[in-house]
Amino acid sequence: MNTIAIIRNSATKSSRRVLIGSSTTSSSLASPHPKCHRTLLTTANHFRIGSAKNFLYLPFSSLFHFRINSWQLGLVIKPDEDFSSIARVAYSLSVRNFSTSVENRVNNTNFERIYVQGGVNLKPHVVERVDEEEKSVPTIEKNSEGFVSVSVVEKARVEDSEAEREAWRLLKGAVVSYCGNPVGTVAANDPGDKTPLNYDQVFIRDFVPSALAFLLGGESEIVKNFLLHTLQLQSWEKTVDCYSPGQGLMPASFKVRTVALDGDNLEEVLDPDFGESAIGRVAPVDSGLWWIILLRAYGKLTGDYSLQERVDVQTGLKMILNLCLTDGFDMFPSLLVTDGSCMIDRRMGIHGHPLEIQALFYSALRCSREMLAANEGSSNLIRAINNRLSALSFHIREYYWVDMKKINEIYRYKTEEYSMDATNKFNIYPEQIPLWLMDWIPEEGGYLIGNLQPAHMDFRFFTLGNLWSIVSSLGTPRQNEAILNLIEAKWDDLGSHMPLKICYPALDNEEWRIITGSDPKNTPWSYHNGGSWPTLLWQFTLACIKMGRIELAKKAVALAEKRLPIDLWPEYYDTRTGKFIGKQSRLYQTWTISGFLTSKMLLKKPEMASMLFWEEDYELLEICVCALNKSGRRKCSRGAARSQILV
Repeated sequence: MNTIAIIRNSATKSSRRVLIGSSTTSSSLASPHPKCHRTLLTTANHFRIGSAKNFLYLPFSSLFHFRINSWQLGLVIKPDEDFSSIARVAYSLSVRNFSTSVENRVNNTNFERIYVQGGVNLKPHVVERVDEEEKSVPTIEKNSEGFVSVSVVEKARVEDSEAEREAWRLLKGAVVSYCGNPVGTVAANDPGDKTPLNYDQVFIRDFVPSALAFLLGGESEIVKNFLLHTLQLQSWEKTVDCYSPGQGLMPASFKVRTVALDGDNLEEVLDPDFGESAIGRVAPVDSGLWWIILLRAYGKLTGDYSLQERVDVQTGLKMILNLCLTDGFDMFPSLLVTDGSCMIDRRMGIHGHPLEIQALFYSALRCSREMLAANEGSSNLIRAINNRLSALSFHIREYYWVDMKKINEIYRYKTEEYSMDATNKFNIYPEQIPLWLMDWIPEEGGYLIGNLQPAHMDFRFFTLGNLWSIVSSLGTPRQNEAILNLIEAKWDDLGSHMPLKICYPALDNEEWRIITGSDPKNTPWSYHNGGSWPTLLWQFTLACIKMGRIELAKKAVALAEKRLPIDLWPEYYDTRTGKFIGKQSRLYQTWTISGFLTSKMLLKKPEMASMLFWEEDYELLEICVCALNKSGRRKCSRGAARSQILV
């Protein structure tokens, strides 16, 4: 009987890390790599692996023994009865190290295989991995005459740079296991760090680039486990001084601990931190938003939508949304949060309505709009999501945007206007415009300011919020283009020796003392106060691919690739130009490593980026629930601004 064997190959071995017992130490235990099932798409009329060049032809009815890995696809020909014609092709292609039979590798522990009987039209399964270095692999393709073309292509992993291979090794070395299954990656895995604090925990926001790297590389099990286990933690009791936050709050991080039971029995448990142990005791608002974004990315990149359709997942999703959409005293559609509730998790003057939270909130609402099961029980929630999306996009585009024209308008604002038709709605005093901004803003660029409250505009440029506004289409297409124009024009300030600044400019002198409380970690041009964070590369790459500015992303990634391996993958860099490793920066920071890897894979497969960003949704912009036109008191302000907002 004819036989097809399918094998997955990886150039790097993977490992898992299990965190045991101690609050400050971890131990690493080796365990077999999890099986990861992928699907090779085949049809009766089309069978293709890889690209096509230097074709030789075989009848499509011939049967082959071929090898597949998670990075590239290749062919090894297995004769059953008629050896001559097929063997000549294999010989002419100089396919080295490929076996012409399965049996002679039975005792090789690097090989595990599944045999699919009956021909190429069956849906094959992908099995384990081959730890061998092959220089090239052939591809096959059926032409219009019913023949299969065979060509030789370079294996993709061979094309990986030394920095990428090291990054993959480090990323897999940071994997945390719970009950034998991978559930995340530690924040940092520096063997020389004797006091890791909470850097030995799995953070939700930190794991996102790791998850994307694994998904883009074809490894989905760890991401699925992470999503489900953090969902279970959502329902845990969390209190600070006898007060419990609202249902739906996701933890900032969790740690795998081993606890003793009766006798000598031990049990692994997950120990979450909802902010009750965090420095400053701040609840992680962004954790739930990132969880929703990752849930959508998992479905898009794997094609497995059954996870988001589960009852427990739908329930957890609704709990996060209800927490975010709860009515309060706020007059604005933006989300009101305390200082330190996102990536900037220390006091930095971002309390109120910081752009980063608004961009993630908008993105999470768009994700939820796609994933929520449409039924009678969710109709009110879906309606609330649509209304909030419409109001939030208008609010951010209209009031957070600044460019040369807008700054000049603010410069001429009249104040103390008491009117429904006021131009200066937030009573912003022109004297708030900082002197540095007037000289810094380029003619062709613009950006979304960091925060907006009554009588207060934070004119600092916050990179993550602006990049995610591009990714989620919170900004208009014209605004998104202008943001990248500004980054390119001001590269010496925002990129320089190490991309990218978390914010610009830094707080210094009396401003630093008052706003940060004299924080010794957030000194000027360090850490959150103008430090350079390589993990922002993946959001930057995604935004550049979306806007057709891929060369700008390549420039940033190439710059980082030269320094990160030499500097041992630090968390952040200090000084105005990012020349020095941060004074308190952890080395082997996982989201530095995974952010770099995700950027490299997106640049190699830019078509995958379209699954991770959103295009403009013009239907949302037409939704208006203010009912002002019906009341007759005045016209809705949206109509006057629509010509600007829709471009």
